[in-house]
Amino acid sequence: MDFAAVDRQISALEACLENTVPVKADEKLHVGVDLGTAYIVVVVLNSAKEPVACAMEFAQVIKDGLVVDYIGATRIVRKLVDQLGDRLGRELTHAAIAVPPGTGDKDCKTHKYVVEGAGLEVTGTLDEPTAANAVLGLENGVIVDIGGGTTGLSVLENGEVTYVADEATGGTHVSLVLAGNYDIDFKEAEALKKQPERQAEVLNVVRPVVQKMASIVKRHIEGRNVSAIHVVGGTCCLKDMEKVMEKELGIPVHKPANPFLVTPLGIALNCA
Repeated sequence: MDFAAVDRQISALEACLENTVPVKADEKLHVGVDLGTAYIVVVVLNSAKEPVACAMEFAQVIKDGLVVDYIGATRIVRKLVDQLGDRLGRELTHAAIAVPPGTGDKDCKTHKYVVEGAGLEVTGTLDEPTAANAVLGLENGVIVDIGGGTTGLSVLENGEVTYVADEATGGTHVSLVLAGNYDIDFKEAEALKKQPERQAEVLNVVRPVVQKMASIVKRHIEGRNVSAIHVVGGTCCLKDMEKVMEKELGIPVHKPANPFLVTPLGIALNCA
């Protein structure tokens, strides 16, 4: 895997949070909608599948990968889509979406209905680690997507997904542990874990949660010939969490420069 190339892609997308890249009036656009437990992210790519605009909003309308507030989720997606449409001077019409591995048909349809309710036609639904691999481009290995609510993984062999799994442990659990430890509310805990100067302190407090994530991965890859793990998702932004996982798993754990945006970018790359 070309780590430098992946980081360049993600850096380009990061820049699009504040800056908009001009597009032609008739240019085909690729849109990805990531309905996360902590954040909803919408990514727009141009016809060359390069990032041109991105917007996100903190939201608690999804729990453990399932929609718990349909109206709230639809409102936020529509708001973000309208914002990006205004920035680009274009109406956004199509999008791809992703769900945690193993999500049932009923819940997949609910994700789809949210995005359709925001005025977009859904052209494809895929699982989150597979979406991430559109960016990482792994032939063999394991992708672990740790979001706000769940830890999902995909095992790849010769470029094909041979196994997927998902369990309910993620960034929300990290915040709950911090809230309990410091006797603060959930929103304060969410803010605390993002403060760069307190990352080492936070990791020390939530180490058991990260070890639990590693144990989930270890159980699902047991008996498989796995040489490396690649972690993505917002929870992986916690500095050095990959080192804790690596120690628990006994195999290398790699993390891109900004793991939070890998899956949203991969979803957009899969927009037909």
